[in-house]
Amino acid sequence: MALFNYFPNYVWNLSVAIAMESGAKLGDIMDMCQPLLEASTEGEDVGTQEFMREWVRKADQLVSLANEDTARNHGFSASDKLHRASLYYLIAERMQTQGSRDRLETFLKGRKAFDEGARLGSLNVTRHEIPYGDKHIAVLLSHAQGVEGPAPAVVFLNGLDSCKELLWWSRLPEELARRGISCLCVDQPGTGESLRLQDLPATWQAEQWGTPVYEWLADQPGIDPDRIGITGISLGGYYAPRVCAMEPRFASGAVWGANHNWAEVQHKRLQREGENPVPHYWNHVQWVFGTNDRDEFLRRAEGMTLNGVMERIKVPFLVTHGAKDRQISLDYAHQSYEQLTNSPRRELKIFTEREGGVEHVGADNMNFGRHYIADWFAKTLGGKTA
Repeated sequence: MALFNYFPNYVWNLSVAIAMESGAKLGDIMDMCQPLLEASTEGEDVGTQEFMREWVRKADQLVSLANEDTARNHGFSASDKLHRASLYYLIAERMQTQGSRDRLETFLKGRKAFDEGARLGSLNVTRHEIPYGDKHIAVLLSHAQGVEGPAPAVVFLNGLDSCKELLWWSRLPEELARRGISCLCVDQPGTGESLRLQDLPATWQAEQWGTPVYEWLADQPGIDPDRIGITGISLGGYYAPRVCAMEPRFASGAVWGANHNWAEVQHKRLQREGENPVPHYWNHVQWVFGTNDRDEFLRRAEGMTLNGVMERIKVPFLVTHGAKDRQISLDYAHQSYEQLTNSPRRELKIFTEREGGVEHVGADNMNFGRHYIADWFAKTLGGKTA
């Protein structure tokens, strides 16, 4: 198994892989990527404006086609096109450097297309806002299916460069719902709307927002507050264990990609060890953490380690990782698992070439990761697996 290697650099290929695993169509991918081949030869940072131009062009075209569907009262057809458009807008936006032309406008177009597509398609997802100080944290809630009475639920956290819509397109919420488990996709501080529209930077003390998210979900109709789990993807592999350790009311946990010592990873990246998740990497992380320069970011990121944290987790916990992850070393998965000394039920799952999902958070094939994690929560929270 490997990424779809259309371009000569990892970061651009990662974006294409994310799009394909999130529901992109191959014809759309070729239309958007063929004009970019020459630009991609200049490295991961140069040419990202051209990337946005081509992907936004296709997204705009899909919105126009969706409007024609809507005029004919073909809401389901419009919904599909709007969600593809939203995906392409959001992938294009995440490739840009902070402050670049049209970045915020493109993000807002992506969010609007997602919300309208969900409405027209009567999809199992609704947007909510969780109060957080004088601001809010935006979330997407998908409800359990086929459940009588209060259902278990899972909080699903972003990575460094994702958003709640990409979490929803991972189809983990769908797999949880069919297993009788609700799912809450979260734009926590430092991601998605929280960063772009609420000016909420990331913090290593994830429990500051993790507890309010738990309490809001526990208070929702149809949710069993005693059966709420938490998971995270990529950098969410740091946030989810941290929150689970500090908020004991969570009943189970998992990570889709271990991120045991992200502070250490930053120093490795200074030495060009490991691949970056996005272009303009240092600009991006400084924006995420609300810092003015690299040194300030590195100081603020020093708390991003799970050493001394995993031992505080006292509920079932699953660590998953791709065997050939080029961003976060496989060693970190073993460190997280080995330090789960007080978990009553711990498990380590390494995805190999036999099944796929060997790249970072299964970017080559997310199918196995979402099924394995959904089954884990079904077993530990009281859902169903068949």
